[in-house]
Parts: sequence; structure tokens; C-alpha cells
Amino acid sequence: MSETPDIVSPLSSGQNAADNRISLSEEGELAALRKTNVALESRNYELREQVRQLRLQNAAAESQRDQHKREIKKLRDELDSYRSPPLVLGTIESVLDENHAVVRSTTGPQFLSRISEHLTSTKGLVPGAQCAMHLQSFTVVDILPPRYDMQVEAMEILDAPLVTYDDIGGLDEQKQLLRESIELPLKSPRLFEAVGIEPPKGVLMFGPPGTGKTLLAKAVAHHTKATFIHVVGSELVQKYIGEGARLVRELFQMARERAPAIVFIDEIDAIGASRTHDAYSAGDHEVNRTLMQLLAELDGFDNRGDVKIIGATNRHDILDKALLRPGRFDRIIEFPLPDAKGRKVILEIHTKKMNLRKTVSLEEIAGQTEGMNGSELMAVCVEAGMNAIRKRRTMINQEDFAKALASVKSGRTGIVMQQPDAMYS
Repeated sequence: MSETPDIVSPLSSGQNAADNRISLSEEGELAALRKTNVALESRNYELREQVRQLRLQNAAAESQRDQHKREIKKLRDELDSYRSPPLVLGTIESVLDENHAVVRSTTGPQFLSRISEHLTSTKGLVPGAQCAMHLQSFTVVDILPPRYDMQVEAMEILDAPLVTYDDIGGLDEQKQLLRESIELPLKSPRLFEAVGIEPPKGVLMFGPPGTGKTLLAKAVAHHTKATFIHVVGSELVQKYIGEGARLVRELFQMARERAPAIVFIDEIDAIGASRTHDAYSAGDHEVNRTLMQLLAELDGFDNRGDVKIIGATNRHDILDKALLRPGRFDRIIEFPLPDAKGRKVILEIHTKKMNLRKTVSLEEIAGQTEGMNGSELMAVCVEAGMNAIRKRRTMINQEDFAKALASVKSGRTGIVMQQPDAMYS
């Protein structure tokens, strides 16, 4: 059986060729579309990234703009504060109601002032508080925190003195009385409660100059952990009316806030002299006002608490009787000139670090220094050392002390210097 060959029709072959051309063109279009799509997607990503970067830049610019606005506001407020008038200081005398108060200005007059509605807190709005008032309307705009005069702040001794009781020769009875009156009530108050008595409130030390009054007060400051406030009586005498009394009031107020405290008033006779009817000047009246404020603080209506007073003077005979009564100064301690035994102890203390020859007799020197106080005995020791230095020696002998004793005694009696005949000769 013979096979017949396939016969391809010209029409079918042409159709196949056309189909091939169509498929090729579609594939080309698809490839071009794919390329276009990839390019568009890439461009879209780039645009999105640019948008993101622009948004970040916009946020940073807005943040910087807000910061600049805050700085501008701060500078404007500071400029307005510079342009605003200064505030006037005053003291509240009395509070009438929620909106009005009587205020005394630092210049002197009293004002019926309004209380600002913008005052943050009215807790400190009490009589005696310091406030700030508007310069023109005298409206109370702020309550100032409690503060003390810088002169009062400087009276507090932060570093305790290095003087101990062992550095003070003699005065055994005075040491005991002072420790019982000042140191013991602060360290062991229950002893007085058990006995049923109140501890002494104050001690007055009197005696000739150089007998160890201030030195013993330094020893008390060294051995107690209480706040020690040292004031000289003349510091409380001020020029303007009421300033001295204000210093005394602030002094004791600071002592009460920092209790337990010891207030040492040296040279108390500067403000504590007896009051007389023949005060002839405004200064005398001001001293009397300061004394009356001191008397009120020592034993007035307000309780002093753990605040002890030590006074020192060389002229107890001129002090006011109201100052010397019990309740203000419960103990009055006399500091006499040292006897022979006390002078020897004082010389031993001052010569403790000195290079003395074995021939030096402190007992003999103590016998030759009758009537001298502790300061003069220290001057004798220093002068003896200077005599040895003058001769380029490091050891001090009895002769140096003899010359020093003669030098100090001549200084005590006083040497009248011859006056020149002319100003220049």
C-alpha cells in the first residue's frame, strides 16, 4: 500500500506566518510594557523617597521654628522685665482681708495695699513677712522668703575654734560653772527634768581685761555641737531708728531656727549700760531702744527654746539692773586675776612648745608676775622668745625671761614719750 504525501495549502502556511508575526509583536509590546512598568515603579519609589525626605525636612523646620518662637518669647519677656519698673520692698503690718493688707514700706510710710490676684500662694501672707510691691500702685505682687541681714548671717561661726579647756590655765571654778550652765543643759537636758528645775538661760562673765573670758567662750564653742553665734555689743548700735532693734530681733530669730544655739555677746556694756533720764541725743535713745529689744528677747513673751546666752564685759558696774536679774543672766561669774598657782599653769601652757633650758624656773617667774593677767603672761613668753632670737639662739634661758618681764612691766606702767619741739626736726 503506497503512502500519499501531505499537501500543504498555501493559505494555511500564510496564516501561520501571520500568527507568528502577531505573537512576536505582542511579545515585544509586553517586553516594552514591562520595561516601562519597571521604570515607572523606580520613578515612583524615587518620588516617594523625595516626599519622605521633604516631610522630614518640613518637620525639622517646624521644630526649629517652634524653638525660635520660644526663644523670641523668652527674650521678649526678659525685655519686658527690663522695661518694667523695679519693685518696692515692704513689711506686712496686718492682713485686713483676702484683697487688702497694711504694708510698711522700707522708706517709712504705711500703705493700704491691694493683694494681687496673680499671687501664687497666700500662706506667707502674715504680719512681719517681707513682700514686694508695685512701684506705682503699691500692690503686693510677691511674698519674699524669710531672710536675715547679712550682718546677722556673718555672726554665725561655721568653723569651731581650736581652743579647748586644757588650753586655759586656772579658772577651774569658772570652767565648772560655765559648763554646768551652758554645756550640760544642751547635752543632758533630762537631768534637769528629773530634778524638776529649769536650766540656766544665760551666763554673764565679768572681770578685768585679759583674764580669759573670750577664751573660755571659744572653748565652749569647741566642745559643743550647737550653733555658735558671736556678736560684739557695738555691732548692734546702728545709725537709723529701729535698725539696732531689728538686728537683735533677727539675731535671736536665727538662733531659734538653728537651735540648739549659743549666742555670745562680747562687750555687752556697749548696749547694756544703765538707762538714765538725761539722754541728750538721738543716739542715746537708739541705744536704749536696742537694749529694750535685747531685754525682750532674753526673757520676753516668746520662749527662747534651746538658745543659751553668754555675755562678757569688763564693766559690770555700769550694766542696767534689768539686764542682771535672774531669768536673763541666771549666773554671774567673776574672772579675777590669776593667783600664783594659776599663773604657773598659764606659763606652762604658753611654754609647752618652747625650747627652755633646764635652769628656767616657771615657779619663780610666776612669783614675779603678781598682778598680771593671762594676756600679759603670754606677752612675757613671746618677748622671752624674741630675746633669744635677737641673740641667734634656739634655747631660752632665765635671763631672757627676766628681760621680758621687765619689758612687759614697763609697758604696763606706761612710758611718756618726749614730744618734739617742732613738727619736723
